[in-house]
Amino acid sequence: MKRIYIIALVFIFAACGKGGNNSAPAPGKATLVAPLKDLTCNTGVILSATESSVAFSWNPAENTESYDLTIKNLLTQKDIVQNTPTPNATVTLLRNTPYSWSVTAKSSKSDTKTDSEVWKFYNAGAGITTYAPFPAELLTPTFGQVLPSGTTKINLTWKGSAVDNNITGYIVYFGPNSNPDVFRQRVTDSFVNDVTVSANTTYYWRIVTVDANNNISDSGTGNFFVK
Repeated sequence: MKRIYIIALVFIFAACGKGGNNSAPAPGKATLVAPLKDLTCNTGVILSATESSVAFSWNPAENTESYDLTIKNLLTQKDIVQNTPTPNATVTLLRNTPYSWSVTAKSSKSDTKTDSEVWKFYNAGAGITTYAPFPAELLTPTFGQVLPSGTTKINLTWKGSAVDNNITGYIVYFGPNSNPDVFRQRVTDSFVNDVTVSANTTYYWRIVTVDANNNISDSGTGNFFVK
């Protein structure tokens, strides 16, 4: 009987130890500060004709030991990830290039990671007086989404933004080919509704954003499948 009691205690202590990380408070959400959202970053230290160092900062998050700063080049879609124990970091980036950035709060006491909002900015370049729009963010259908059988109509939605707030329209490319043809031109809304689709077909789409200075940006190609 005594042996059974000891074994039961071992199981209890083991179970308590296993659940320790899950019972700790989750890290809070970091609030982004700089570079500012949807604006040109002119405060970086110029290192060369092509690069500058950019200072990132955010408000500290509760119950957090370290942060992952993730910076995405919106032209190449490549990420730079830098871990830091402080709510700031300085990173070397390409000039005259659009980026997005976000912060993930982490703690060794919790299995939960908490993501901040995602902000975009344009890292200024030499002699640039106007800037191309940010590449549009494809919203729905999501990348790789599988739509149920019986679907015959879908809505394409996206989000566009520009430093100069001067977007004049969008060119929508859509079709069953991996390099889709122009589907709509001079679209001034950020959606196209009631697009006809067929079963057992993969569709591809992308958005080209045009501004008042005839600068353009390309979202890159998304795809989805209709059962």
